[in-house]
Amino acid sequence: MENQIYELQFAMDTFYFLVCGALVMWMAAGFSMLEAGLVRAKNTTEILTKNVALFAIACIMYLVCGYAIMYDGSFFLSGIADFDLTSMLADSAEAGFDGDSVYASASDFFFQVVFVATAMSIVSGSVAERMKLWAFLIFAVVMTGFIYPMEGSWTWNGADVFGMFNLGDLGFSDFAGSGIVHLAGASAALAGVLLLGARKGKYGANGEVNAIPGANLPLATLGTFILWMGWFGFNGGSVLKLSDGASANAVAMVFLNTNAAAAGGAVAALVLSRILFGKADLTMLLNGALAGLVAITAEPSTPTALQATLFGMAGGLLVVFSILALDKLKIDDPVGAISVHGTCGILGLLLVPLTNGDASFVGQIVGGLTIFVWVFVCSLIVWAILKAVMGIRVSEEDEYTGMDIADCGMEAYPEFVNK
Repeated sequence: MENQIYELQFAMDTFYFLVCGALVMWMAAGFSMLEAGLVRAKNTTEILTKNVALFAIACIMYLVCGYAIMYDGSFFLSGIADFDLTSMLADSAEAGFDGDSVYASASDFFFQVVFVATAMSIVSGSVAERMKLWAFLIFAVVMTGFIYPMEGSWTWNGADVFGMFNLGDLGFSDFAGSGIVHLAGASAALAGVLLLGARKGKYGANGEVNAIPGANLPLATLGTFILWMGWFGFNGGSVLKLSDGASANAVAMVFLNTNAAAAGGAVAALVLSRILFGKADLTMLLNGALAGLVAITAEPSTPTALQATLFGMAGGLLVVFSILALDKLKIDDPVGAISVHGTCGILGLLLVPLTNGDASFVGQIVGGLTIFVWVFVCSLIVWAILKAVMGIRVSEEDEYTGMDIADCGMEAYPEFVNK
């Protein structure tokens, strides 16, 4: 009877893990639609190609070596015959079953691999409209197969950073990845953008910033709502189980706080854009919602709903100022991803100790710096090598014509193009 209960708990937790993983996978569609809406029409096919291809590359690279680096395990040559549920349940029963078996399961791999793809998706939008497709895809191989798994092993797997210190011992905590996923993706994006340079015409000779509007704001809005929905799997799945009352309540609280933070971020960014620009800026509203989601991701389980809303509002305000600041620095990010995922990822880490007594500000700062330095430096090296070997930026002619024709040989909206 006891084993039957354990087996039922295992089945429930596995199913919950898989459903949440599928929700996070659906975020790939959100990133695709958001980026397709915020770039110009002539670059739509290429940005969609990048998003589909990077997801496929992330899945393969994490299967081949990424998971082994991050968690000291591999599914590359494993199959259903290698899984012994009876043995697992017996060992779990001795230790007291809590849903977090030391045995790696396929559901855990699936849930982790979609996080890797999310980190790489952040890079896609920041380097849009002027990076060579194949240079980007080669970088995706390194990012998802090595750079991300290494920092993930120091954080979620608890390994010592180069054998010197343990972030967990310092009080570092990142529930679902404000730093581990979002800051990491933004750090890689920042390195690429610095070497890539701004789009032609974005910044004037006298320092003025020229707006380059996206082609399809309905698509960008759809993408934001898809990401908002997928985030329930992103944060909710990070509870890791559902098969007991405490865990079920934790999942409900995480869902509630995730939604509250997104709402707070959206409203704060909308109001601030009205104050600063005199208009209700839709793109700031969309990024405000995403900023709130990123800010709550580091700790969505311990705040109250009111605190979560306030944390989301802080993210919504910060992202507007960050986007404006990056433009002042002539760092061209077409979709605002560095601000949403990087600046607000840092904010999310720093908010954790306010509601989680097990975390410390020192640990959060050291952890954030570790993630940023590792990912940024490694990415800068990889981007620099790619720039020297094959170049990372398209020609001025191709940039003017559009990446769709230059890289893909087809247009997303052929009937709207003037011949």
